Amino acid sequence: MSEARGEGRDQSGNLSFVVGCVDEDHRGSEEGGRIKNEGEMRKGEEEDDDKDDDSPPERQIVVGICSMMKKSKSKPMTQIMERLCKFEYITVVIFPEEVILSQPVDKWPLCDCLVSFHSKGFPLDKAVEYAKLRNPLLINDLNMQYYIQDRREVYRILQEEGIDLPRYAVLSRDPDRPEECNLVEGEDHVEVNGEVFPKPFVEKPVSAEDHNVYVYYPTSAGGGSQRLFRKIGSRSSVYSPESCVRKTGSYIYEEFMPTDGTDVKVYTVGPDYAHAEARKSPALDGKVERDSEGKEIRYPVMLSAMEKLVARKVCLAFKQTVCGFDLLRANGHSFVCDVNGFSFVKNSMKYYDDCAKVLGNMVMRELAPQFHIPWSIPLEAEDIPIVPTTSGTMMELRCVIAIIRHGDRTPKQKMKMEVRHPLFFALFEKYGGYKSGKLKLKKPKQLQEVLDIARLLLAELGQHTDCEIEEKKGKLEQLKTVLEMYGHFSGINRKVQLTYLPNGQPKASSEEEECPTEGPSLLLVLKWGGELTPAGRVQAEELGRAFRCMYPGGQGDYAGFPGCGLLRLHSTYRHDLKIYASDEGRVQMTAAAFAKGLLALEGELTPILVQMVKSANMNGMLDSDSESLTDCQQRVKVRLHEIMQKDQDFTEADYQKLAPTGSPSLVTSMKTIGNPVRTCDQVYALIQRLTSQIRRRLEDPKSADLQLYHSETLELMLQRWSKLERDFRNKSGRYDISKIPDIYDCVKYDTQHNATLDLEDTLELFRLSRALADIVIPQEYGINKAEKMDIAQAYCLPLMKKIQLDLQRTHEDEAVNKLHPLYSRGVMSPGRHVRTRLYFTSESHVHSLLSIFRYGGLLDEVKDQQWKQAMDYLSAVSELNYMTQIVIMLYEDNNKDPGSEERFHVELHFSPGVKGCEDEENVPLGFGFRPASAENQEKQTNQGSLEDLSQDETDRALSLSEPISIKRSPMIRNRKTGSMEVADQGHVHDPSPLSHIQYSPLLNHRHRSLCSGLFSTSALGVSSSTPNLWDCVRTHYRKPPPCFEGCSMVPSIYPLETLHNSLSLKQVDKFLNAVCEHSSDAHAKTMKGRHSIRGTARHTPTPTHRKPCPPQKLLSGPPNAHFGVSIATPTFFSLHPYFFKTYLALLNVRILNAKRNTEH
Repeated sequence: MSEARGEGRDQSGNLSFVVGCVDEDHRGSEEGGRIKNEGEMRKGEEEDDDKDDDSPPERQIVVGICSMMKKSKSKPMTQIMERLCKFEYITVVIFPEEVILSQPVDKWPLCDCLVSFHSKGFPLDKAVEYAKLRNPLLINDLNMQYYIQDRREVYRILQEEGIDLPRYAVLSRDPDRPEECNLVEGEDHVEVNGEVFPKPFVEKPVSAEDHNVYVYYPTSAGGGSQRLFRKIGSRSSVYSPESCVRKTGSYIYEEFMPTDGTDVKVYTVGPDYAHAEARKSPALDGKVERDSEGKEIRYPVMLSAMEKLVARKVCLAFKQTVCGFDLLRANGHSFVCDVNGFSFVKNSMKYYDDCAKVLGNMVMRELAPQFHIPWSIPLEAEDIPIVPTTSGTMMELRCVIAIIRHGDRTPKQKMKMEVRHPLFFALFEKYGGYKSGKLKLKKPKQLQEVLDIARLLLAELGQHTDCEIEEKKGKLEQLKTVLEMYGHFSGINRKVQLTYLPNGQPKASSEEEECPTEGPSLLLVLKWGGELTPAGRVQAEELGRAFRCMYPGGQGDYAGFPGCGLLRLHSTYRHDLKIYASDEGRVQMTAAAFAKGLLALEGELTPILVQMVKSANMNGMLDSDSESLTDCQQRVKVRLHEIMQKDQDFTEADYQKLAPTGSPSLVTSMKTIGNPVRTCDQVYALIQRLTSQIRRRLEDPKSADLQLYHSETLELMLQRWSKLERDFRNKSGRYDISKIPDIYDCVKYDTQHNATLDLEDTLELFRLSRALADIVIPQEYGINKAEKMDIAQAYCLPLMKKIQLDLQRTHEDEAVNKLHPLYSRGVMSPGRHVRTRLYFTSESHVHSLLSIFRYGGLLDEVKDQQWKQAMDYLSAVSELNYMTQIVIMLYEDNNKDPGSEERFHVELHFSPGVKGCEDEENVPLGFGFRPASAENQEKQTNQGSLEDLSQDETDRALSLSEPISIKRSPMIRNRKTGSMEVADQGHVHDPSPLSHIQYSPLLNHRHRSLCSGLFSTSALGVSSSTPNLWDCVRTHYRKPPPCFEGCSMVPSIYPLETLHNSLSLKQVDKFLNAVCEHSSDAHAKTMKGRHSIRGTARHTPTPTHRKPCPPQKLLSGPPNAHFGVSIATPTFFSLHPYFFKTYLALLNVRILNAKRNTEH
């Protein structure tokens, strides 16, 4: 074999490196025993002709590449070796694959430095033998590569080096007796060697060559598993409904780390160089994002100082100069979850240059002195410095905060019963109910235990009618029926709450006995229903898709549908996204569906929910305990019930008592009702007629198997209406006003989803119950302004603090994936970074947050005409329906002085959510979506054109320096949002300020009757920042989903309206600070009173079948946990000077509050 098997050439066509030969004639000159670059050989012969025969040939250092040919000839290897050959004294030789596989090692080419690494089919044993024989400089240690093939050894070495790992346990099985292993599998957890791993957890084969990694999801998120595998085409994983772990083979079980759907891959070249790239996690939706060349899309990101230290440790611990490993960034920390060994970055010319430079200098530093080759260490550092860049000089979107109510759901249902049986007390004690006096049971195992108790008690009642069981048989039967629904427990559609009552239930309701037994008891509250419907999923997903359009480049056509700007930002890791949700299943699924639409994900919601949505350890930030009302709420409910129980028409005094704020929506509803008791009589009669119709349908054989919406049956429909019929009016004839929201809930659901039944009088029932609900629901959160603020602060204090922190932290800490400016290709603004925080919650938080903005003193309605008109608009909104949104947008004007109040600019937007039936005629008129910069277009000299996302231009906007005025203009580009503004060109420009515009909140607006886009295009507005939402659907799908518009299966969503567009960050921060301080003081007083009450209650006599209540812990865990959000301390230089002062003030307030709580 005398000819070289392959060669690489430089740009001039000269030979750069050769494939080694095994013949003695081609081993190289006798002096060096090395194969030289043929170009260098020819050059040496020419020089010999001009020089004396006494001049010795220059010594070359031969670098041998010993790997499978697929790896040796890969594009990264070729690119790097060509650059390595530019070193004057280095020659590269590739070992032919047939030689590696079939020839003994003493026949392999000679080399001074060996680059050898294991891959499928590679004889690592022979490579080790060759290294012992020739003793070359090893770039990657060969013996350590045996350890890299075993995940157990990898984790052991990482642990010994003190590198953070996910919590894990190893399960080793004997192949002959796989059943004999230390594994206990539960419904929602596994126990391995005594270590418990709740779902979600990861199951990895111990062999690193086996890429079949499974992620198991909890039943609360829908169960099942995501099955990862080596990429096949455009797939890297697939969702499976299978929830049981594998029963054969040995595995590592580890804690699942919430990384927000992103993995970071780190590539070292020696201990002092590390390159990092982020990619979409394969466990998210399993779709591999590829570029035009078919390569997986990844983007370089910057490593923190701590992560660089980790990279150094990995490189040295495994003795792999060129080494790749996987990094998980979760909860502010970085964890190594896999070490891959030899691997290169793909498609990065800058990395190829750096890698060749680092390797060449390393080889020369080690071998040049040995071979007396003249060489000096370069002065420049090998580690490339990180230089952050700015993203432009014009106003730039920095932060988007949205608080969103969940989507369309099935009617919520609830049943209360007082229980005293020892089995219930034992269950209460088993799950730690005595610690707080309350217990929430949602897990399948827990619900099964409640069902078992119900079945046992019913069996005893059936056998012995005189047995001492105080629980009512009817209630137990309903408890059993509800828990047996669906045939299984999914964990997200039913829950049981138990509350300890030291003296029994204080007052009998219409559901309970008139003379309750004295002594301790438990109040059992069974809740079911309230599941997110298919319509709710579509609403959330479509809103997420439309939400992209508020980001720079929102009108582009990236990947075939609008919203390319956000997708471009997110895919290039310039979008810091966090999604939070309360612990309600419907809220979590809404958040997951929204994320799916926002980020153009595919597949099931469960993997998205687990990886993208944060719902644990929220410390009440988005949850509300409706069973424990504040004193103010109790008083408000009593007054509300008194007013609504009057059997006479509302008087002027009643209007003053019930609607002191003069809200037009309240006044309209009160006029519709007239006499509240007579209206309740009508509603009750209509419910009776409705249940009669359903019973007749059940008796009709044709309707026996009729399936209603969302798999409901006529029997279940009759059950929920019959319960409302029983509960709404008690035996004395008085009406339970608290049932009005439930009645409206049910009739709204049936009117929209079960209209095909053609039940009589449902529209009249809808009209009357809605009028009642429009009074009861908003007024339950306070009747006058002071009450509304008091109740709102009780609900929203943690959330308000978190929003304040979100606005302050415009410069992220190091834990965020930041695009590396020096390694980014096709990204002209790598420094641009937008923070998005999405909070999904229930109606109570949306009502409360809106009350804080309305009544908390953000602006003076007398002095600010824009705010006055916004308040008039909000007063005209009667219902905060599903998908209601409150959106806060923060901009930065880089032209302003860093310490100036005008540097940061805040806008507040609002949408009342989903359109209800017959809403079009009565919808209040808003002002449209009006970004402030769009209204100063006369200042802009260059209007520009649509943003070309392929070039990734920097978005610009005009600075805000004058009062805002509403004008009509021709089509212009909104520089701040990167969108297109459409205006009525026939309208004359009106330079008058906003205060001169007359506004009637109840004016019918024909121009937006079918508007279902994200942003309003009101006649008084200037901006239409997104196409119609229906058009978005048409663009994204070849066939639009059926019944998207109107009052059919999926009603559309009202667009965003601008409440104010000229707020400074200082204004908003001062307002939030004042609200939080006032709330903290009030909360401290309330908690002090509650603790004193609980202290008294501890001395209450307890029943013989339970243990005394242990002392209650006032504070547990880290101090920050008690503020509803952990405080991530920013670095000193990461904060704007104004932020830094505010941050210190906020920190002092929180420390003071913690001290007060501790003293109490």
